[in-house]
Amino acid sequence: MNHVLEPATSISLVRQEVLGLPAYDPGADPDEVARVSGTGRVIKLSNNESPFGVSPAVAEAMRLRLADGFSRYPDPTGKRLAETIGRTLAVPAGHVVLGNGSENILELLCQAVLDPGDLVTTQAPGFSLHEIFPRMMGARVEKVPVTAGFGFDAGAWRDALAAGPKLVFLANPCNPTGAILTAGELERVVAGTPESALLVLDEAYCEFARPDPEYPDGLAVLRGQDRPWIVLRTFSKAYGLAGIRVGFGVASDAGLVHALNRVRTPYNVNQPAQDAAIAALGDHTHLADTVRRTRLELARITDRLRGAGFRVAPSSANFVFVDTDHGSDWVAKELHRAGIIVKAWREPGYETFIRASLSTPKRTTSSSGA
Repeated sequence: MNHVLEPATSISLVRQEVLGLPAYDPGADPDEVARVSGTGRVIKLSNNESPFGVSPAVAEAMRLRLADGFSRYPDPTGKRLAETIGRTLAVPAGHVVLGNGSENILELLCQAVLDPGDLVTTQAPGFSLHEIFPRMMGARVEKVPVTAGFGFDAGAWRDALAAGPKLVFLANPCNPTGAILTAGELERVVAGTPESALLVLDEAYCEFARPDPEYPDGLAVLRGQDRPWIVLRTFSKAYGLAGIRVGFGVASDAGLVHALNRVRTPYNVNQPAQDAAIAALGDHTHLADTVRRTRLELARITDRLRGAGFRVAPSSANFVFVDTDHGSDWVAKELHRAGIIVKAWREPGYETFIRASLSTPKRTTSSSGA
């Protein structure tokens, strides 16, 4: 008997894991918010971008690259940038992997490491891509909740790590709360993580937290560990390079970097981004000024919000996580009417929270009155 195969539809060809993925939320479209608000000015506080611009050294590097043209492919290995990162952090350049933003490296890690059914442990509330990328590969994700005060729950982490995850995603500072793990808390996670697991420490906001004496340097904690690990950092936040997408990871060994290089696209970091990142690393003054001004604004906004009766997580990053006591989607839409974009948080248990990036005092005061 001949069997006639039904013609495929585009959806029928897609893996079930992909069909079930939650969509990443980049925040509202500024053009749409401008239309809704009727104002000619929109304050975008949804993506934790720096309001303080890029280093003058970066601007000059971009000018020189523009003059040189864009007709040639970028260095596929990012050798100069990897060597600059290596010298800056006192790590071998061969242990550095580059990405189109640090979230690109999160994706590469999941592609290289995870098999269907593997267990991944991360935190809640947390960065959505710490869940989306593992689930894309068919992995299971267990989230470890924070305490009522947004702190580290040692008992919950101990139990979760004992379940034998293959991959552990831990952000310090945490996104979306901005809270930090102390050196002792981070060391507990490291000690509790099975040696068969890959520990991924996401330090996208580390520059803002470094002035805090309680904040540990993840590289210093992990450097002597005889186990697989990688520390992720980015130029998108404190360095102000979100628009050109460049991040990096420092791995425990060159073997992990080689594996990631097998699954990444050959030219995943464009040449202007490589040039800009090298220039940014050399301008310590601009970085220090950005961090100083950010922390001043963080203190000001946190005091104002708490004074108005809002519950605000203790942040050491460039954003605040605020319990509005109302549905976050409703709050976000009301703010759209004033031309303000924030991130409405929808993770279970946090549906009344919004995350708002810091702006400058002049911008926030003149436009929102807050």
